[in-house]
Order: sequence, then C-alpha cells, then structure tokens
Amino acid sequence: MKKYISFFRLRFSMGLQYRAAALAGVATQFFWGAMEILMFRAFYRTNPGAFPMTLQATCAYVWLQQAFLALFVTWVLENEIFDSILNGNIAYELCRPVNIYNMWFSRNLAMRISGAVLRCIPILLFAAFLPAPYGLMAPAGLTNFFLFFLTLLMGVGVTVAFCMLVYMLCFFTISPMGLRIVTVSMVEFLSGGIIPLPFLPDGVRQIIELLPFASMQNVPLRIYSGDLTGGGTLRALLLQVFWLCILVAAGKILDALAMKKVTVQGG
Repeated sequence: MKKYISFFRLRFSMGLQYRAAALAGVATQFFWGAMEILMFRAFYRTNPGAFPMTLQATCAYVWLQQAFLALFVTWVLENEIFDSILNGNIAYELCRPVNIYNMWFSRNLAMRISGAVLRCIPILLFAAFLPAPYGLMAPAGLTNFFLFFLTLLMGVGVTVAFCMLVYMLCFFTISPMGLRIVTVSMVEFLSGGIIPLPFLPDGVRQIIELLPFASMQNVPLRIYSGDLTGGGTLRALLLQVFWLCILVAAGKILDALAMKKVTVQGG
C-alpha cells in the first residue's frame, strides 16, 4: 500500500505545479458557468413550473459542476498511459514490482484531486457571493453537507474506476482514439455533464439513473442543491457503492487478462 500512496503523492505534487493552466481553467469555467446559468434563466422565465428543479438548485448544480470539473470529466485522461501502451514503453512499467491497475488508479485519482484543489476554491468563493438565485447557496444542514462530501468521494471513485476500464481495454486495441471518443461522448451526457438528469423524460431518466454514469457527478451535485433527498439519497449512495465494486472488479479482470497476453507494439 505504501508504494501506491507514494505514486499518489508524486502525481498530486506534480499536478499542483500547473498553476497557470489552473488559472486559465478557472477563467474559462467562470464564463462557461455564467453562460449556462443565463441560458437556464431564459428558459425559467418562460415557464418556471415546467422544470423539475428550482432555478436556485440548478444554479448551484452548475457552479458545483464547474468547481469540481476536474474530478468527473472523462476527457481528463493521462496521455502518458496511452502512449506507453502504443509505443512499447509499458514494458518498463511491467518490470516494476507493482500492480499496473493499482498504480494507474492512484495516479489518476491524484491527478483529478490536484486539478480540483487548484480550481474549486476561487469558483466556490465567486459563486457564494453572487445574489440569489444565481449563486451558490449554503447546504441545507450539516447532514446534507456530510452526504454531499461522502457521495462526492464515491463519485470520484466510480469515475476513476470507469477510466481504468478505458485504459485496460486499450491493451486489446490497435489505437485508443475511437474508444476515447465514444466513452467521453457517452459519459458526458449520461452523467449529467451537459444537462442535469432530472431534466430528462421520466422513462429515460429512470433507466439512466441505474447506470454507473449517474453515480458520478449527478449524485453529489443534486444532494447539495437539495434536489435529491430522503430515500433517494440512500438509494443513490448504495448504487455508487455497487458500481464502484463492479467497475473495480471488471478492471481487475481485464488487468489480469492483459498481463497474461500482452503484445508490446514498438519499443
């Protein structure tokens, strides 16, 4: 375990060095979040009662989504891993006395957390001082905040576990490009990254909420905004635990299969 913690610390420290990139990202996310809120505001002005979430809850969802963007987007993947599989440098990784899956999992987790640490505080502070209903309101209570934090951690775990499947599947493909394009497009929509899942039609939404993608950013952001409460929160948390176990188990199986028959290209 100590060696994987060391990989986590090294990647986390490396991620904190990119302050200029984080500053540019914060500026981009300010404007993107503002444009999203203005768009929702126009729709809400037409017919506020036609939407499943209040405007204040939707604005809170948008600002939290921008603040913790680095934790959940699946297009934040390590090109270094893909390159090592393609050019044969994975052979050096296989020589180390470590498990490839565990090492990459800890690295990917550290990369996401370091990116979120640099960006979340300015965005949250900015959103907190905006007038209602366009800013970020305080959580309903201490219990609500604890559930938000717990499901946020679980959601990050599910996201990283899913990304690990993408890495492992690349051992069985010639190029990872097609796999990356499909997974990014699919996860972005099904996880609530484009629009919150409650805005989808009931029949479609109920099916999507059972999939692993809904256990990513959808759950913690809706808990904080007050859209997900009571029994729905417990059900969502149990689904997060379920999908985290399933995705990690599937990744471990693919890891074992890849290590039994890996073909090094190039190198």
